[in-house]
Amino acid sequence: MNYWLQQLQQKRWEFSNTRGSGQRDSWSSPTLAYPPTGLVGKDNDTFLFEKPNDGMEKVRSDFAMETETDGGSMVGIQSARGPSGTPTNPLNFSLKNIGTELRNSMSYLRPGRGGESRRSVFYTGNSNSSSTEEWELVDAPPKDFSDSKLLSNSLGSAFTFDFGRNSARLKKPLLRDMMGSGRFGRNVETRSAESSPVECNGSKPLEMQLRLQSQQEELSNMQQEQAKLREELASQKELVRLLQQTLRTSQCDWQTIHRGVSQLEALLQERDGQIQSLCGHMERLALEKESLQQELKGLKLKVGEINDQLGMLMETIQAKDEVIMKLSQQSSEQNSSPNDSSSPTSNKEQQELDILKDSLQGYKSQNKFLNKEILELTVLRRNAESREKALEAKYTALEAKLCQVESKYLVLLQEVKTPVCSSSEQSPAREVISRLLEDALQAESPDQQDHLIFKPNTVSEYDIFGFKTVPEEEEEEEKLVAKVRALELKSLSMTDQEVSVGVKWENYLASTMNRDLVRSPELKTLIRCGVPHEHRSQVWRWCVNFHVKKFRDHLAVDYYETLLNVAREKPNPASKQIELDLLRTLPNNKHYSSPSAGGIQKLRNVLMAFSWRNPDIGYCQGLNRLAAIALLYLDQEDAFWTLIAIVEVFMPRDYYTKTLLGSQVDQRVFKDLMSEKLPRLHAHFEQYKVDFSLITFNWFLVVFVDSVVSDILFKIWDAFLFEGPKIIFRFALALFKYKEEEFLKLQDSTAIFKYLRYFTRTILDSRKLMNIAFVDMNPFPMRQIQNRRAFHLEKVRLELTELEAIRQTFLRERESSQDGRSFVSDDEEDN
Repeated sequence: MNYWLQQLQQKRWEFSNTRGSGQRDSWSSPTLAYPPTGLVGKDNDTFLFEKPNDGMEKVRSDFAMETETDGGSMVGIQSARGPSGTPTNPLNFSLKNIGTELRNSMSYLRPGRGGESRRSVFYTGNSNSSSTEEWELVDAPPKDFSDSKLLSNSLGSAFTFDFGRNSARLKKPLLRDMMGSGRFGRNVETRSAESSPVECNGSKPLEMQLRLQSQQEELSNMQQEQAKLREELASQKELVRLLQQTLRTSQCDWQTIHRGVSQLEALLQERDGQIQSLCGHMERLALEKESLQQELKGLKLKVGEINDQLGMLMETIQAKDEVIMKLSQQSSEQNSSPNDSSSPTSNKEQQELDILKDSLQGYKSQNKFLNKEILELTVLRRNAESREKALEAKYTALEAKLCQVESKYLVLLQEVKTPVCSSSEQSPAREVISRLLEDALQAESPDQQDHLIFKPNTVSEYDIFGFKTVPEEEEEEEKLVAKVRALELKSLSMTDQEVSVGVKWENYLASTMNRDLVRSPELKTLIRCGVPHEHRSQVWRWCVNFHVKKFRDHLAVDYYETLLNVAREKPNPASKQIELDLLRTLPNNKHYSSPSAGGIQKLRNVLMAFSWRNPDIGYCQGLNRLAAIALLYLDQEDAFWTLIAIVEVFMPRDYYTKTLLGSQVDQRVFKDLMSEKLPRLHAHFEQYKVDFSLITFNWFLVVFVDSVVSDILFKIWDAFLFEGPKIIFRFALALFKYKEEEFLKLQDSTAIFKYLRYFTRTILDSRKLMNIAFVDMNPFPMRQIQNRRAFHLEKVRLELTELEAIRQTFLRERESSQDGRSFVSDDEEDN
């Protein structure tokens, strides 16, 4: 009971230390079952936690339970891992105490108390005369178990401890909870303390073996049925062949055909239907066979785990049996010695003395626990008071800041009313405006970052993705626009809709805990709403593994490391260009801004490994940005497979080769979709002869990297990694639809092209953009895109062939003309 209460107290203390101290990764819990990976996941800029009070930690350690040197004061896992204590009085050591020691020593086999185990496991103890405490596993109470009943059974009356013996003690569950939790099964009957662990564990493997045998018999039956169906299918095919021969011979006789054509058509339709049904049945049987094989593998793994656990239990029981036999021999030897001829009265007094000692030790432990509880409650109250004072200070600071801003803007408005002075004169309005701009563009100092409570909702130098919010090399006006954009993005990320999406993701992942994600309409809808920052690593990793599973299953586990070793040992023609492009990949991101940044070496490894896997591509400008974005949330190997998924699974062939054939085809497909989905805007571009593919070409090549704001970019990538290249067409059309009216207002080709270069940076509302992409652009079948790709691919190939022929002709003519000129010059030299 003390051990249980101490653990509850410790959890409450940890929660109190982290509560309200900074931003949380999750809406439901301060820790994650799947911690984020990649460069973004390792950032600590956004996670601030208060340091624990050193003085309070010292007081808590002073009042902590003292650990005795013998095994009697050890509880739970400590009692299991520690050495078996020798009783101080062997005469009072009973077999019941030995059984308690046996249960304590086996407690290390219970499942861990981490995030993977959902069952609550508690330890209860009872002191005996020999100062050895017995601890055993107790299952969590059922949901309908009342709180009063729980308190009366676990804590006793009015929080008192009963340290005496009870001869009419209730039966306690022994290993039933252990066998009923985790992978040992779910439907195990309740056993009492007297039941043998061997019997409890022996029945489960037998049941699993019987189930395995039944599954194997079913599998063999299904295979026999499959063979029969194949024979029947062959006979049906032979029958169809004979019918076709009969039909060809009957064509000579028109009257016979006229009379039997209806019957033959009906018979053929019936046979075709039977063949189709048999084919469907064969496919279903094949799927069922695969599922049975997977289930058989899982059962074999479970049987192996159970056998391992059984072996461990048997070894432990054998060791404890030896201890029991040894102690029994010692007890018999002491009983036979003449020193054991003490009177019953002295034994009784000794037992009472041991009971009193146990009670005294229990009251000491209770007193220490209560003192510790009082101190912790006092510290918690003081922390609450300090938080309240800090919130009051924050409110006062915000109110003062608001008054200052209002006063400055009132002065500015008053000065604006006056006539504009000449450039030679220094007006007060110009001074006020310059001071306001300096205040707006002032970067945060380290001192201000240490006291965020007095400056809430500030725009940091880098966003959560590592991109610089206010570029330093830009002009003052551009800096002001960038900061306004960052403030608007932050306000949009704090809306109720974003919070609702985060809650939906928490609920969905909680329902799939300890299980892999499965493609479903619900998951598709959630991903189209955007994946929260704290869960993006997990979702991206699952999406990539889903698309490249067919490759990875046939390759070695260390395939990526093997490619890296080859890249280190052998020269690569693409390495020079890769080195040139490393620092030019994402210069405005802190993870790639300098040669010593954390992402540069990882990016180099991924690109070199990819160039060795695809020597026909090697390296193409654009691959570096794709890999860099993937590395922000994934480790090196997963980022490498992300690049494989994009190049080899999502995009058509020749998309990243020297000719960029696939990219050119997609631009023509996109023009067709523009004329279909946005006819007014397409006609407007055609009227002013604006080739928007000069801008959109880069969108498709690098999936909008450096084209849209970072918040929208990563939401596009969420859907892209789940659904594939169709997402690029959807969002490209949605971006033009978002600003269609602004484009139609422009009546000059130069102005249109200038607006084309930066209009995507002015789009900040990701919810509106995603609604356009996934609602307004429907229907959007992938088959239509594939058909148009095939159509334009032939046209582009013909054009490239003609261009190559023209180039070869030009080269031959130039060589012949050069030869002629050199011949004339030689004659002149001779003359």
